Amino acid sequence: MSTILPGATLGVIGGGQLGRMFVHAAQRMGYFTAVLDPDADSPAGRVSHHHIHTDYTDVDGLARLAGLADAITTEFENVPAPSLEHLATARPVAPGADSVAIAQDRIREKGHFVRCGVDCAPYAVIETADHLAAVQPDLLPGILKTARLGYDGKGQRRVATQAELAAAWEDAGGVPCVLEKLLPLDFECSVIVARGADGHMVDFPVQRNLHRDGILAVTEVHAQNMPESTARRAVAAARSIAEGLSYVGVLCVEFFVLADGALVVNEMAPRPHNSGHWSMDASDVSQFELQVRTLAGLPLNPPRQHSVAVMLNLLGDLWFIDSDVQEEPRWADVLALPGTHLHLYGKTEARRGRKMGHLNITGDDIEAVRSTADFAAALLGLPIPLSE
Repeated sequence: MSTILPGATLGVIGGGQLGRMFVHAAQRMGYFTAVLDPDADSPAGRVSHHHIHTDYTDVDGLARLAGLADAITTEFENVPAPSLEHLATARPVAPGADSVAIAQDRIREKGHFVRCGVDCAPYAVIETADHLAAVQPDLLPGILKTARLGYDGKGQRRVATQAELAAAWEDAGGVPCVLEKLLPLDFECSVIVARGADGHMVDFPVQRNLHRDGILAVTEVHAQNMPESTARRAVAAARSIAEGLSYVGVLCVEFFVLADGALVVNEMAPRPHNSGHWSMDASDVSQFELQVRTLAGLPLNPPRQHSVAVMLNLLGDLWFIDSDVQEEPRWADVLALPGTHLHLYGKTEARRGRKMGHLNITGDDIEAVRSTADFAAALLGLPIPLSE
């Protein structure tokens, strides 16, 4: 892959907030941008030089994108992999269709983790009634997850007995699923790596995450957020997963850390990730700049974290704290707090459960940053304390 210098046009499939932040990073570095998304009011499309309003499978739209862009990426994993494969016949595409296709299918994803020698929770593939009948009792209680189109806790259901498992599979429409054994969880973490076409790889510090209702709520990044040995193992596992894909781009790998200290991989996202948003204010290079660099074939310098960081995910529920009438959250009061950095995504309608933005809190000391984050959460109506 040859280097694509500023002044060229970089394309992205998907017009959501991750595409918007990629566009901002690319434009700051001097690139023009083109977004393909069917929503005429998409957050990324509204700030891009070009916005192609078509479906992700529209051949004419894909041809227009290839005609405008010198290289193309994606902002979410559920873009049809055949569309990326089609674009790759004309332009460099990163990540590639094969990597995205694996991330779209939990069955293939699990298989990839196993091939890379990375531990998963014990699991069983359920694609037929015979598979269902053959599930071993020691996998229960567990979580039944649809193999495709699952994110933010969607397509998942806890089951404790064989009867509950059978009912959950039937309710899911009998589609291919994965049953994962429930394990004694201590905490969750994630690793973001960036890998260039030349195989060079860099990573961010390991991120400690808290989820509520299946959606990321809080990320903490600092030297004391987990044992050093756990962080080293997580980074090594994420790098192995990226290397096994011959991956090009930014990749997030999520892990469970068990009560006994064991590390098991949960899933991967072939794109920047919510848990990496802290890097926009607490690192000398953000995950979105690394996405630009990997796509354009630019050098990858190891990111340097310069501030302790806590990230709060901001959902549309915050606009409806006291009633069903939409009210703007207390941004002025929040921004009066030291080290607060507000990022709103330009979405015109707030809805419960919808990702509307994030708040980064930075500083020199984790206790001070946590105190500020708790105060900000109280002002916004978020649950406190933030840690569990």
